[in-house]
Amino acid sequence: MTYVEGFLTPVPTANKAAYIKHAHSAIELFKGLRATRFVEAWGDDVPDGKINDLKQSVGLKDDETVLFSWLEYPDKATRDAANEKMMSDPNALEGMKDMPFDGSRMIFAGFESLVEAGDPSRTGYIDGYVLPVPAANREAYRELAQRMLPLFQEFGALRVVEAWSAETPDGEVTDYNRATHKKDDEAVVYSWIEWPDKATRDAGWARMMEDERMKPPTEPPFDGQRMMWGGFVPILDTAKG
Repeated sequence: MTYVEGFLTPVPTANKAAYIKHAHSAIELFKGLRATRFVEAWGDDVPDGKINDLKQSVGLKDDETVLFSWLEYPDKATRDAANEKMMSDPNALEGMKDMPFDGSRMIFAGFESLVEAGDPSRTGYIDGYVLPVPAANREAYRELAQRMLPLFQEFGALRVVEAWSAETPDGEVTDYNRATHKKDDEAVVYSWIEWPDKATRDAGWARMMEDERMKPPTEPPFDGQRMMWGGFVPILDTAKG
């Protein structure tokens, strides 16, 4: 199953072009480290939450945009080897200098895929989610996600990935644990739904909200009040060449 390195990043909106250039410069590096896909997605429809949200998670400023981004690897061992190699590669370390964003507020962690299906070759819009789930409810969450998968596909989704935290380290400024108000007995899920475009996504969600099959279980396996989500436009996606 795919192993995911998931990121949330605050970027000055005025630096969008510089950020895209910076991200593109890393493509060959990550390919050489055996990453199978590299995606950077720019915040487009990211709502404010009552308890938490993706903007709060990175301490977003008024002149910044939050990004939902990830790297896919064949497995955790490949990802761990990639990170170790990057930390000892002078060229990789040089590329981390003069970044067009505040790296101290970037959040990242590794996640093991629980549910994964679909073709990303036509992705034009992404719904990204981060949420805390009791560790004891891992299988119940996987079963719920697996049950919802064909419904998302029926309503136009191209690919769905649900990934479970293998490690969510504490950061000095921000991290997934604080962002989700994670409890000691919980794990963090990083997930996304890929759509052909925003119009298909909007129409799909409108139809799903009217579908009886979308009713949540009587006792959902997670606290939906602490789930963070948003809509994002890909600005880099190696699956599309």
